[in-house]
Amino acid sequence: MTLMNATPIENIPEHLNKYIAHQDTHLYTPIDQAGWRYILGISKYFFEEHAHGHYLEGLKKTGISTERIPLIEEMDACLRKFGWRAVAVSGFIPPAIFMEFHELGVLPIACDMRKLENLAYTPAPDIVHEAAGHAPFLADPEYLDYLRTYGRIAKKAIYSKGDMEVYNGIRHLSEIKENPNSNEAEIRAAQKILEEATASVSYLSEAAYLARMYWWTVEYGLIGDLHWPKIYGAGLLSSLGESYLCLREHVKKIPFTIDAINWSYDITRPQPQLFVTKSFRHLIDVLEEFADTMAFRRGGIEGLAKAIASQSVATVIFDSSIQVSGIVSRYLQDETGNPSYINFTGPVQIAQNDKELSGHGTQRHAHGFGSPIGKCTNVSKCLSELDETEMDSIGLSKNRKCELNFESGIQVVGIFKKSDTSSGKNLILTFDECEVKIGDEILFDPSWGEYDMIIAKAVESVFGGPADTLSFEKDQSAVKNLNPVHKTNRTPKNENLCNLYQVVRELREGKSAVESQKAELSRIHADLEKLYPNDWLLRLEILELDKLNRLNSQWTASAIKRLKEISTSNSSIKDMIDRGLRVLEKL
Repeated sequence: MTLMNATPIENIPEHLNKYIAHQDTHLYTPIDQAGWRYILGISKYFFEEHAHGHYLEGLKKTGISTERIPLIEEMDACLRKFGWRAVAVSGFIPPAIFMEFHELGVLPIACDMRKLENLAYTPAPDIVHEAAGHAPFLADPEYLDYLRTYGRIAKKAIYSKGDMEVYNGIRHLSEIKENPNSNEAEIRAAQKILEEATASVSYLSEAAYLARMYWWTVEYGLIGDLHWPKIYGAGLLSSLGESYLCLREHVKKIPFTIDAINWSYDITRPQPQLFVTKSFRHLIDVLEEFADTMAFRRGGIEGLAKAIASQSVATVIFDSSIQVSGIVSRYLQDETGNPSYINFTGPVQIAQNDKELSGHGTQRHAHGFGSPIGKCTNVSKCLSELDETEMDSIGLSKNRKCELNFESGIQVVGIFKKSDTSSGKNLILTFDECEVKIGDEILFDPSWGEYDMIIAKAVESVFGGPADTLSFEKDQSAVKNLNPVHKTNRTPKNENLCNLYQVVRELREGKSAVESQKAELSRIHADLEKLYPNDWLLRLEILELDKLNRLNSQWTASAIKRLKEISTSNSSIKDMIDRGLRVLEKL
C-alpha cells in the first residue's frame, strides 16, 4: 500500500505548500527497512541509559516503532495530541522555511532514508533524523515550548547572502552523498564548493548565530549534570557513531550559555565539544537573551545596519505600521542620529500587517525604493492624520504641485497624485514629476517615474525576509514550483540484494514452519557468501532469526567469522557489527 501524507495541512500558509512532499512507502527498499530496524534496535539499549528519560517514552507516544519506517500520517495523528503536526518533505529545505514550520507547530520530516553505507551518520536530513531524532521530545511540554519559541524568533532573523551560499553548499554535498549513483569525484567537488562558500563568509548574521544555537541544542544538545549528562539532541540521537562516543572524556562538555553562539561547527565531522543545559527551561531563557539583541526587537539604526550588512532581503517596520521589504542599501541620519532616509534595492514590496498593499508589489517597485521619514516642518500635524481639507491647505490636493520639508533637511517637491489610506490614516503619498533631495544630493529624480513616499517617523523593527512572502515571490522568475519528490535507494545494482532482504523480512513477519525457515536462511547465507561477501547487515538479520527461533543452523559460525572479517575493513562498520553482535548475545 502506498500512503500519501495529507496536503496541504489546515491553516498552513500557501507559500509553504511547495515544500511538502509525498511519502511513498513503495520507495523504501527492504534494505532501508532493515537499516531502520537496526538503528532503532541498537539505539534502544544504549539510550535506555544515556538519553534523556523522556526519549524512549516519546518514541512510543509519537507513533515510532522499531520494526518499520514510520508513516508520517500516523505520526501526524500522534503529534496532534501535543498540539503539533507533521508533514513530509524531501531533503533540505531553506532554514527560514524550516523555522516557519516550527513556529506554526509543524515538524517537517524528511521522508528519504539514508543509504546503507551511511547508516551510522549522514549529513542529509532523513527520516531517521527527523522522526526518531526530533519527534520524541515533542511529548515534553518544556522542550516543545523551546522549539516553538525558537521557530518564532528564528523566523525574524536576518539572513546574509553568505548564509544562503553555505546552505546551498551543504544541501548539494549532502544530496550528492546520499545519491546512490554519485561517485567519489562528485563528492570531492561538492565538498570543495562547500569549503569555498564557508571560507568566503566574512559576516556572521543573526541567522548564523541562531543556527549555532540550534546546532548546540536541538541537534547536539546534552542535558543534566555536567559530568554525567544525558543526550537529547536529534543529531546525536540519530547518529549511531557519534552518540556512542560523545559522552566520553575526549569530547569537552561546556555549560550551555549564550556563549554557545560563538562556537562554530562542521557538519561533516564529529563535534569536539558539546554544551550541557541545566533544563529545557534554561534553553528558553538563553534564547530570549539572544533575541533581545536582534534587529526585530531593537529596530532603529542598529537594525538597519544589520540589514545592510546582510545584503539580503529584509523587512523594515515603521511606526505607522508600514512594512517595506527589499535589500536595504543605505540610510541617512538626522542631527539626533535617527534615520531620516532609507534606500532599498529592488525588487521591493510595501505591506501592512504582513499583507502586501494593493499596487505596491515588486512589479511597481522592481528597481528599488526610497523614502524620507521624520517630521515635516511645514505641517502642524502628522501627515498620516491629515484629513482631505487639511491636506488641501498645505497643497496636497490632486494634480497640484506641493512641497514637503523635513526637519532632517530633506525636501520633496512634486505634483500630488493620491494618498493610500488605511483605517482613516494616510500611509503612502504618490507624486508625479517629483524631486527628492537633501542639500545638493538628489535622492529621487523626476525622470525615474512616479514617486511613492511612505509616512513614518521611526523604524520600530527590522526582520529577515519579506513581509508577505507569497506575494513577494510570485512575480520572481527564480521562484519555481519545487514539487519535492521522495527519493529511493533502489538501483539496478542492488535489486537482487533487495530481494534477499525482502525474503528475510517476510520470514520474520510470517509463520512458516521451522524446517522451511531453516532451509531458507541457509540458502540466503549461501547467496551472501557467493554474491555479497561484504554485506554485514543481512548477516546480522539472519543470525537474529536463527537465534530467536532456536534453529541452531550450521552456518552461524561461518557468518560470525565473516562479520569479524568485514569489521577489519572500516572502523565505523566495526562498531556497528560489534554492537549488533552484542545485542544478539542478549537474545
